[in-house]
Amino acid sequence: MFFVKTEKLKKGMRLARPIYNKDGVLLYERNSKLTAQGIQSINAFGLLGLFVLEPAEPVPPMTQEDILFERFQTMTIFALSEELNKLKDSKRGPKLQVIVNNILKRYGHLDKRINFIQNLRSKEDHVYKHALNTAILCAMITHVLNMKLEEQKDTIMASLVHDVGILSLPQAIADKEEYTEAEMDVVATYKAAGFELIGKVFSAEPNIKRICVQTQRALDNFNNGTEDGNLKLVAGAKVLIVAETYDTMTAMHLNGVPVSEVTALKYLLSHPEIFEPEIVDALIQSVNILVPGVSVELNTGDKAIVIRSNDENVLRPTVLGFRDNNIMDLAEKACSDLEVVDIMKTMDNRCIIDTKTLREHGIHVKDQEEAEMRVGIAEEGAEVTEYIPGQFL
Repeated sequence: MFFVKTEKLKKGMRLARPIYNKDGVLLYERNSKLTAQGIQSINAFGLLGLFVLEPAEPVPPMTQEDILFERFQTMTIFALSEELNKLKDSKRGPKLQVIVNNILKRYGHLDKRINFIQNLRSKEDHVYKHALNTAILCAMITHVLNMKLEEQKDTIMASLVHDVGILSLPQAIADKEEYTEAEMDVVATYKAAGFELIGKVFSAEPNIKRICVQTQRALDNFNNGTEDGNLKLVAGAKVLIVAETYDTMTAMHLNGVPVSEVTALKYLLSHPEIFEPEIVDALIQSVNILVPGVSVELNTGDKAIVIRSNDENVLRPTVLGFRDNNIMDLAEKACSDLEVVDIMKTMDNRCIIDTKTLREHGIHVKDQEEAEMRVGIAEEGAEVTEYIPGQFL
């Protein structure tokens, strides 16, 4: 699976991720081959790009939980866009709190890791989708940290609204992939105006603005190589800094292609001065990163496939080498010189081993119920626990 920008899509490429319309109805199934008409439609959707499969790559399995996760993203994003645009106009819609409660209900009480599936984004919706995914990450991280309920809610709300100022950017700047120094100053001005708006609309909950402002200041200081000894971060800001950065790095965005979860995690771990290790560890306990079946590149140049995760050190799993079929436990002293460099960029020369095959050969793998993608994600009888545009739940 690899990312291709929309302008470089070609006929015959196979979709690795499904495409839905705004009502959550499936338009293009995984493994669908792109046609000229399909590429035109995707251009009309304004998508930044697609994840596509390589010629010899099988369709990766999806669990029922994966499908529900994408369903939740798809249905919630349109409600969130409505609410953030109300907020932009200095109005606080009651459905914003409904969204917070639904995120908290689904992802603020989990005691297991999930497959954090990045959604497809366009120039028009990337702010909303970034806000939603960051909020989901914040819900899971705050749960692992055992934060108080009110702190959880404030952190999730702050993550949903922290970029509201960006929605007012002049279109000529908002559509650009790279900013000049002067344009970056304009963006900073609009962000600051957004924080003032948050403070006004959420005047009874001052911690929401505090989390947003502190997060931005801390990241600005880090990126500029400056220090602010007077900046004492609240817990919610520390969480948002990690969640915001992880989603920004692993998602498709205007300024380039996404990086792998491994690359993003290594970056977070290498900068403990801004990304608190305890928070990063909570992220690791929330999302699957190197799980059985993932193909990786080692620092020796060899390729391998993960056959057993390592809960103690997620970056040092047990792998099966492609070259000599040698099993290597990277946590053992004998393998101390070996490390995973990244997830494989190209998959066509890798072995194909699914979890069923691993279990048949005596390797313990946590059982996951695989599910077929359904046509339409809001079919009759499906459980609905989130807000759907046009109604309260």
